[in-house]
Parts: sequence; C-alpha cells; structure tokens
Amino acid sequence: MSLHQIKGADEGKLYAAVDSDSGQIVFPIDDVDTSGMKLIELHSRGELWSFTVQRFRPKSPPYAGPEEFTPFVVGYIKLDGQLMLESRIVNIEPEAVEIGMQLELTWVPLDPSRADSAMVHAFQPIKG
Repeated sequence: MSLHQIKGADEGKLYAAVDSDSGQIVFPIDDVDTSGMKLIELHSRGELWSFTVQRFRPKSPPYAGPEEFTPFVVGYIKLDGQLMLESRIVNIEPEAVEIGMQLELTWVPLDPSRADSAMVHAFQPIKG
C-alpha cells in the first residue's frame, strides 16, 4: 500500500506500519511491502532528542536545491510510545534550538524556490 492510498494522508498526517509478528514500527512506508502490517497514525507532537545544524550546501548530486543556501536544523524527534524519527526543525533560529524542546508536526516545501515543490514533513516549536 502506498502513502497515496492511505485515508487521511492528504490531511498532513504521518503514518507508519507495524509488523504484526514483531511489533516493529516501520517509517517511512513508501516502497515498503505492508502486507501483514497494520497502519498507524504517528503522533503530531514530540520531544527533540538530538540535533545538528547543516551549515554548508550539500553535495550535488543528489542535492538539487537552490544555489543560495541557508543553514537548516535537522533533528531526531521522539514520538512517545512510537518511534524516533529524523526531520527538519523549522520556524526557529538554529541558535535557539534546545534538546528536550517540545515540537509539533508541520509541512514545508522540499524546494522553497519552486512553486510546484512537493511538501515534506518537518517539526516546529509548539506555539503558545
């Protein structure tokens, strides 16, 4: 089953698959044989476990981003009772990011310089 076939996937939710025998959670599920697996919706909030700041433009290929490069934060977010996943951390200056901060799911363009860019998951500080 592809992500495009999952009800609610177009609503900005993240899904994983749970192996029926082992209980292992698989994420992402694109290009994964999900037969014998149960789909679950992942939590939309989590805690920042670790992070780094990408301060230089990645090599090309495979990076095909804009020539103008802006440093970005990448971290591991712990989703209680589920898994830890890697994601960009957005809407915060790199110097303000702290391990343990509470984050929520958001969606950002993979390539902000293109109007037709695919949207990808990211996490941002919880507002309020």
